[in-house]
Amino acid sequence: MKLDFSFIVPVFNRPNEIKELLESLLEQTYALPYEIVIVEDGSTISSEEIVSEFQSRLNITYLQKPNSGPGDSRNYGMKRAKGNYFIVLDSDCILPPQYLTEASKALEKNYVDCFGGPDAAHESFSMIQKAINYAMTSFLTTGGIRGGKNSVDKFQPRSFNMGISKKAFEVTGGYGNIHPGEDPDLTIRIWNNGFQTKLIPEAFVYHKRRIDWNKFYIQVNKFGMVRPILNAWHPETKKITYWFPTIFCLGFVVAFILAAAGFTFPIYLFVLYFIVLFIDSLLKNKNIAIAILALVAVVIQFVGYGYGFLKSTILLNFNKKSPQELFPKLFFIK
Repeated sequence: MKLDFSFIVPVFNRPNEIKELLESLLEQTYALPYEIVIVEDGSTISSEEIVSEFQSRLNITYLQKPNSGPGDSRNYGMKRAKGNYFIVLDSDCILPPQYLTEASKALEKNYVDCFGGPDAAHESFSMIQKAINYAMTSFLTTGGIRGGKNSVDKFQPRSFNMGISKKAFEVTGGYGNIHPGEDPDLTIRIWNNGFQTKLIPEAFVYHKRRIDWNKFYIQVNKFGMVRPILNAWHPETKKITYWFPTIFCLGFVVAFILAAAGFTFPIYLFVLYFIVLFIDSLLKNKNIAIAILALVAVVIQFVGYGYGFLKSTILLNFNKKSPQELFPKLFFIK
């Protein structure tokens, strides 16, 4: 099957990000034409002027619609795209020149109806962005790639960098109205409909994540709250590892209390863990300040996710209300 790619990019009040993304698309080494679908999701700060600067050099379809969230906006773009294979990106991503060439090569070698790629920190990113990227991608934290080369059939792509065939989109109906969590929900439904997923390590993006510490806490807290909802919807995907941040935080409190009582061994284990994190981040980022900030990012990640997961688990199990009633901010209602 000949693959005709359409990039699907929802944007909300971020014209400068779209400019950086489009500039990186101009540098793609992929020789054949491809489509770029920009979906303006009810923005009050329009990207239209920025997009118009690139329309003579790129095949861009620019769409505008009322605000209904990223998942619905992606569906809106895919329904109107001309290609037969969609690549969903967040507006705060920058693509390396070889991105589409590597994705196409991997799909030609071993076709699947859905793929995902990793994210990395660009050299231009701020120290906080690089620290957050470490927390979100390191094997030593709860972030990073959910799977690997040896588990391609169960790799869960994330919507900041996710490919999906037109066929798989039409069969599943695309993204639901939960956010965050719309991407693992879609991936599970893709599996349940007989399609396969895989990781393409070479198809990575630079994911900018323009957020401060407070926004990062809010983000990971929502990730934690969403997971028990997804577990309830798809009980076959439950894993004990989802409890790790909560157990880690509760364990630290217990270790601190025991240390105050004179039993210091447990607290030394936590100290050792953070030393390992620091060394790993230092080796990867080659910057002491970033390595220190990475420890802050990991603590925020564990506390935010762990608290959100515990709170959501308790409410879902001891309250008769629906997830939409309990957590209205996690759902976009049309």
